[in-house]
Amino acid sequence: MSGNESFDVMIVGAGPAGSFAAEKIARAGRRVALFDGRPALEAKACGGGVTSKALKAWPFLLEAGGRAVTEVEMFSPEGKGVRLELDEPFAVYSRCALDSYLRERARRAGAKIFDGRVSASAEKSAEGRWVVRARSGEIWSGDVLVAADGANSAIAKRLAGALPNAEMEVAFGYRTPLNEADDAPTVIAFLPGWAGYAWAFPRLDHISFGIATAQDAFDHKSLDRMLWDFMVSYYRAREEGGPTIRMRADVERDSRDREIEKQLRGVAGRYAARIPGLAAETLDRRRAAGDDWALLGDAAGFADPVTGEGIFYALRSAELFAEAFLAGDVKAYESKWRADFGRELRRASEMRRRFYGDFWGGPFTDRMIKFARIHPGIRRTLRELVAGGQGYIGLKRTLARRAFRPF
Repeated sequence: MSGNESFDVMIVGAGPAGSFAAEKIARAGRRVALFDGRPALEAKACGGGVTSKALKAWPFLLEAGGRAVTEVEMFSPEGKGVRLELDEPFAVYSRCALDSYLRERARRAGAKIFDGRVSASAEKSAEGRWVVRARSGEIWSGDVLVAADGANSAIAKRLAGALPNAEMEVAFGYRTPLNEADDAPTVIAFLPGWAGYAWAFPRLDHISFGIATAQDAFDHKSLDRMLWDFMVSYYRAREEGGPTIRMRADVERDSRDREIEKQLRGVAGRYAARIPGLAAETLDRRRAAGDDWALLGDAAGFADPVTGEGIFYALRSAELFAEAFLAGDVKAYESKWRADFGRELRRASEMRRRFYGDFWGGPFTDRMIKFARIHPGIRRTLRELVAGGQGYIGLKRTLARRAFRPF
C-alpha cells in the first residue's frame, strides 16, 4: 500500500499538545509524524485564554498574535460585577491562529505533517509497531503512538478507557466580528442555576462568546437562550457605557435588544466541543502512558475541572512526554505529570463542587464576587486566580491570610 512510512513517534492531533510535543522531539533529530485531522479554519470550541503562568513558561507564545488582557469584568449569578485590574496580563488567542502557529513550529523543527483523519489499529504490525491508517488507504507505522486529539479521542478510549460522561463539560458559543482597534471588555459571568460560566473574550478580529457547563446537566435550549441574552446585553452595555450583563431569560427585552440579536444572528459563527473535568478518583485511576504510548492534553483528561482551561496542561504534558521519550523511557511520563501538575488538577477536582455550590446560604460564586467588591485582599486573590498565578493548592490559606488584611 502507498504511504508506508516509518517513524519514531506518531502523534494524532495537531492542537497545542500534539504540535508542541512534535516540535520538541523533532528538534532532537527524531522522526515524527503529526496527523492533523481538523478541517482547515475549523477552530476548537475554546475561549482561547492563555494564562500569565503559561506565557512566562513559554514566552514564544507571545509571537502567536494574541490579545493581551489587562482587565477583566466578572459577574455573579445575580448580576453583581467586579472589575479586576490584573498585575500580570494573560492573553486571548484565536485557536485557529494559535494552533497554526504551533503546527508551523513543529514543521520547521522537522516533523512531517499529514492532513486528514486517521485511525490507529487495535493490533500492532508483525514487527511490533503501531499502525495508523487514513481513509484513503495510506498506512504509517511507528514505535510510539501518542493521542493528542481531544476529549473524544478514540485512540485514548482504547488505550486508557473512555472518559465518563458525568465528568465531561460542554462548551459552545459564537464568534462575532470585532474591529481590531475596538477596546471591547473581557467578561466572565457565572451562570444562574448551572455550574459553569459564560465568557466574552475579544480577540484580534472577533469576539468569542461561550458557555461551559457540565454535560450531565446540559440543556441546550435554555443555555443557548441564556447565552444570547448575555451577548445582547454585552453589546447593549457597550452602546450605553454601562456594566450591566444580563444572564436571565425572564427579563423583558425591548426593541433595541431584538434589533441587536437580529444583527448578531446574521454574522455569528457557532462552535461546540466537549472538555474533560475529571473527578479526583478518575485522575488517580486513569493512566496516561504505557511502554510505547501516551495521552496528551484533553485526550488524557488534563483540563481544569473548575474553569475548563486546558492550554497550559496541553503544553506542559507535551513537554513532559517529550522529556520521557527522549530519555528512552516513555512510561516515565506517567510519574512526571503526576509529580508536576497532578496534585493541582486533583485539588481543582475536589474544589469544583464547592466552587459551584452554596456558601453561607447562597452560591459561592455570588458570595466570592460580593466579597471581592468590598475587600482588596479577596480581590487580589481573585485577580491572581484569573491570571493563573494562584493555584488551588494553597488557595484556602491565601484567602484566610488576606481576609484579615486590608491589602
